[in-house]
Amino acid sequence: MGCDGGTIPKRHELVKGPKKVEKVDKNAALAARWKYCALSTEKLRRPIVTCDLGRLYNKDAVIEFLLDKSADRPNSEVVSHLRGIKDIKELNLTDNPAWEGERRNTKGDRYEDMHCAMFICPVVGLEMNGKHRFCFLRTCGCVFSDRALKEVKTEICHKCGDPFKEDDLVVLNGTKEEVEKLRKIMEEKRAKAKATKKSKKSKFAEAVSKPSESKENPDSTETVFAEGKTSTENDEDRSQPAVPGPSGSSSSSKVVKPLAASGSLAASGSLAASGSLAESGSKRSIQSMEEKSETYKSLFTSHSSAKRTKAQTSNWVTHTPYHF
Repeated sequence: MGCDGGTIPKRHELVKGPKKVEKVDKNAALAARWKYCALSTEKLRRPIVTCDLGRLYNKDAVIEFLLDKSADRPNSEVVSHLRGIKDIKELNLTDNPAWEGERRNTKGDRYEDMHCAMFICPVVGLEMNGKHRFCFLRTCGCVFSDRALKEVKTEICHKCGDPFKEDDLVVLNGTKEEVEKLRKIMEEKRAKAKATKKSKKSKFAEAVSKPSESKENPDSTETVFAEGKTSTENDEDRSQPAVPGPSGSSSSSKVVKPLAASGSLAASGSLAASGSLAESGSKRSIQSMEEKSETYKSLFTSHSSAKRTKAQTSNWVTHTPYHF
């Protein structure tokens, strides 16, 4: 029924017009970006980290995402550019002395200031609530307001004293245009790092292939050692007088030295034939070779395990058990 009692309906009750566009509350939008994690939508708490795009996260939320990327998480597209823990930077923030924490309005009888922030700029004292532009340094992670960096121009961090460049400055929670610019810079850096990594791998492969080629052609090394006599060796040959002795004894010893350095088997044979062992000194024992392992040394009778003590040796030996 309706319209009883002489009620007069109004136009907006009878005619349905277009719906009003809901406007986003600016204070709520700023609080969501500067007081809550962009991934887990929980309140920001130390340690707080950021990425190359300038978004704020809780460190534990990012680590959980990196450990299990397969799980369906809300806002996962926000951190799709993160590949590992190296892509985030922990922020060195300055606490706001006026921040009373979450318990300041438990009874609900006090005015809650939405613009009061947990952190401030250590130079100017501006609160990090979204009304002022803030930046962080990639080198040390310290956070400053843009006004402080413009007023006090320096190439050293105001808080920790580490040097930095203009390229190390990253805007926190910037506009869409600033985020796109930071994304391009991030992609360029990753492409350069990938190219340098490929070049290092190719150089390493070339360095590995060169000694393998030299091992395949040992004759080339022998000729270099045999023919490559220095001027000092020639001078020694001229200065030393001819000593009578077996034919080719002095010349063979000098030719054998470079061949022994190349490690050829023919050179070792000529050394034994010409009697160069007397020249080099006494014979080396296998037990004194440091490059040989203990297991290899134990195969020979000169090892300590093969020797018997006096208690182990007997005074007489029975050649046969039969007595005639």
